[in-house]
Amino acid sequence: MDLFNILTMIGGLALFLFGLSVMGTGLEKSAGNRLKSLLGKMTTTKWNGFLLGLGVTAIIQSSSATTVIVVGFVNSSIMSLKQAINIIMGANVGTTVTSWLLSLSGLEGDNIFVKMFKPTSFTPILALIGIIFFMFLKNQKKKDIGMILLGFSVLIFGMDAMSTAVKPLAEVEAFRNILLMFSNPFLGVLAGAVLTGIIQSSSASVGILQALSATGQVTIGSAIPIIMGQNIGTCVTALISSVGTNKNARRAAFVHLYFNIIGTLIFLILFTILNSVFKFAFVSLAANQFIIAVVHTSFNILSTALLFPFGGLLEKLAYKTVKDNDKEDKSILLDTRLFSTPSIAINRSRTVTGEMADIVRDCMRQAMDILFDYREDVATQVREAEAKTDMYEDMLGTYLVKLSGHSMAIEDSTEAAKLLYLIGEFERISDYAVNVVNSSLEMYEKKMQFSQPAQNELKTMMLAVDEIIAISFASFKENDIRLAASAEPLEQVIDDLKSRLKKNHISRLQCNECTIEMGFVFSDLITVLERTADHCSNIAGCVIEMSHKSMDMHDYFDKLKRQPDDNYIRQYNEYLKKYSIGV
Repeated sequence: MDLFNILTMIGGLALFLFGLSVMGTGLEKSAGNRLKSLLGKMTTTKWNGFLLGLGVTAIIQSSSATTVIVVGFVNSSIMSLKQAINIIMGANVGTTVTSWLLSLSGLEGDNIFVKMFKPTSFTPILALIGIIFFMFLKNQKKKDIGMILLGFSVLIFGMDAMSTAVKPLAEVEAFRNILLMFSNPFLGVLAGAVLTGIIQSSSASVGILQALSATGQVTIGSAIPIIMGQNIGTCVTALISSVGTNKNARRAAFVHLYFNIIGTLIFLILFTILNSVFKFAFVSLAANQFIIAVVHTSFNILSTALLFPFGGLLEKLAYKTVKDNDKEDKSILLDTRLFSTPSIAINRSRTVTGEMADIVRDCMRQAMDILFDYREDVATQVREAEAKTDMYEDMLGTYLVKLSGHSMAIEDSTEAAKLLYLIGEFERISDYAVNVVNSSLEMYEKKMQFSQPAQNELKTMMLAVDEIIAISFASFKENDIRLAASAEPLEQVIDDLKSRLKKNHISRLQCNECTIEMGFVFSDLITVLERTADHCSNIAGCVIEMSHKSMDMHDYFDKLKRQPDDNYIRQYNEYLKKYSIGV
């Protein structure tokens, strides 16, 4: 093996790793909505958790990435440690998909059907289709498909280049002796673990082993412990990602480690004992890509089948490793570990934004409840809630901006822009809630009281505002365009109410039924309520416009008011009747 073979092998390895990364990214982008759907079905049942781990790993082509996501979920208290264990087990089985794809490159024979299924025969066509989709089509989904095809093609070309480059090693005695060393179970496991720990991908290390099998010098006896070691090495990524997390997240990483160590020890000891007794003839046979895929899959399935009923024991073992103490162990709402799968990070961001919306809704309702009956304890709760929404806005804004720097599917990028806009609207409404509380406090301290007609008018307007908050917030949480469309006619009614209340207030001033000082408070309140309705209208408008992949809400509102449809007119009249007040 000369220098050029070495350079070809290095280039092939680089192409292989790059192709694996690109294909995984393309699959993740293309299957973003499917990932969200899978997460939505996450339950405490063992089998659902197992299938979730298997499905996500099969999509993103990395058990390490899945486990990092799980660590992030546990750290954010999205899932319990018990749920995480089942998902981790499923991930170990899901990672075997890659080895089967790579095993196709080992097909041999002159039969035309065999040649057709050999990847090097059809990947040039896939690469051509992929580059056309990726470079010349504007549809993002087709671009993602192009990325998948390109990634797979580059991966296969890299695999083929590695296999071709290492074939001369078949004649090198030193290489044969090194591989014979790995027939020692301990050294084989160590080699597999170290290689996988360095490149942080069991799929990639299995692919490298499959490429080396082209030399004909990799025996089944040496491949088995190496594959077992690769499962241990893949735990490195999760262990690194768990640094700085809460205790349960660290426990999840250790569950992943213990699961693979225990599975490896049991089957390695069992295999060694049986081999010493029965002297298996196949251990000295040369392994090929197909056999390595079979060993890899069999080991992962058998390990999972063996340890699946003992998830509780793995959990206890993790608790013994990461012990509880008196220090408070807080989870975080948003974990940057989820950035490895942007669609999941966006899904989490939307959930947290929904939590922010709930806080804001309750905050404004509490503020309106004490307008005529000020209570210091409720006022304190409103101010604390407003401070909390400020924290949510800062946290979500920073998280989404950082996430936007990652490669995302067009749907996820659109959702990130939508959430960035909406958190500002929610936070502004919480500010108005504090304004209502301040007006209530001023009235309480100065012992001011509105006339009964003024109180009735304000109560009517507050009921309308409460309804538009309920409509707009629900339209966001449920992504309901039809519900969002009903917010704008109500907002128009609230605008009309403001004008009517101002006129009525002027009439009361002229009749000396109200003081100028009370008039200032009254004017401030109806302005705050009307502006709250404006922000609710913006929220609903954003939901509608984003469904059309647009953020031009001003244009939407202008068109709606210039050319209202029958539904708008009907709803407007219904709200006008519902929230009517006297002259």
